[in-house]
Formats: sequence, structure tokens, C-alpha cells
Amino acid sequence: MRSRAARSPLSSSQSGFSLAELLVSLLILAEIATFTIPKILTTQQNGRYNAAAKEVAAMLSGAYMSYQLSGNDASTMRAGDLVPYLNYTKLDLTSQVDSVNGETSWTCGVGTRTCYHLHNGGVLYYWARDGFCNGTPTAVSYTFDPEAGYSGVTTGSGKAVRFYIYVNGRLTTEANLDASTKWNVTTTGTACSVTRSAIPTSDPSWFSWN
Repeated sequence: MRSRAARSPLSSSQSGFSLAELLVSLLILAEIATFTIPKILTTQQNGRYNAAAKEVAAMLSGAYMSYQLSGNDASTMRAGDLVPYLNYTKLDLTSQVDSVNGETSWTCGVGTRTCYHLHNGGVLYYWARDGFCNGTPTAVSYTFDPEAGYSGVTTGSGKAVRFYIYVNGRLTTEANLDASTKWNVTTTGTACSVTRSAIPTSDPSWFSWN
């Protein structure tokens, strides 16, 4: 009896993908990657920036509390008075860093602008003359640039976030300031030269308290 050779599934008329089909599939995958990878990278970057900013907010709140517990009069505090209670790596009086949305940049060391590099890679800066002034409520401001450098634009994901500390210890950002907040940028420390209406009303897109 003649035996019948076993038929392999691969010996059937089935065929794989053609070269054209593979190329089309690769093009589709490349198109998907073009749209999704930048979004993923931006989300990751924003997450890092946001985590760093929250760390700075906690540091400022803790520094203000330590300043008060040391017996200092909070009503006469100037922005630079919190420096001994901050955790930073070095003082910077030369770099150019980002300002907040709608503004360009700050140059450290110009006028009374003082910058400090932090362990998270960002820069915290302020006007040394900024302090609590006459007015209700009154706040002192600090700005954090997560990239520690000027992005070259007035808006975008790399812009800085500005924090404000009120006399009662409340810490917030520009988007959440009280309507009648007074902000001092005078050299005397007694007059309030900036009001809420003169301060930008939005935080950078990467920042959220959530």
C-alpha cells in the first residue's frame, strides 16, 4: 500500500504579508507614533515640573513657618528673610531664567533680583526688596522656573510659576490670588505699588495643585 505523505499547513496556498502591505503598516505605525510620542513626553515633562513646583511650595511654607517660630515679626518680613530656611545648592547672580506666562525673562543679579538653584534642578528667584506692605491682604512673591533657563518665548510649557505667601501663612499662585491682594515692589517696604489687577491671572499649563 502506498503511504500518503503528511501535508504540512505551511504547504498550503496560504501566504504572508507582501512587502507593500508591510510598508503600509509601518507607515501607519509611524504616523501614530508621530502624534502620541510627543504627547507622552510632554505629559512626563509636565509631571516632573509639577512635582518640583509642589516641592518648592512645601519648602516655602515650611520656611515661612520656621521664620515665624524663630520669633521674627512676619509683618515686616522681606523676601530674602526666608533664605536661611531654604534648601538650595547655590546663589546665582548672572543667569537668564524664564518669567511667568505673558512675560519674557529675568536676569539674575540685575537690580535686586536674586536667584537660587535648587536640588530639583530648577531656580527659585525673587525681588530682594519685595516684602509685606501696608494693605489688606498683602503678599510676598517667589517665582520658580523648573528649567532654570530662558525658553526664548513669552508663553509655553517652560514658563515659570509664581507663588505668593500671605501674612497669615497661606501660600497660593497667581491664578488663585485674592481679588484685593497687594504686592510690594518698592524699595521702602511700606507702600503697595502693585495690585491684583496688575498681576497675570494664569499659571503655566504644567502646574496644578491636584
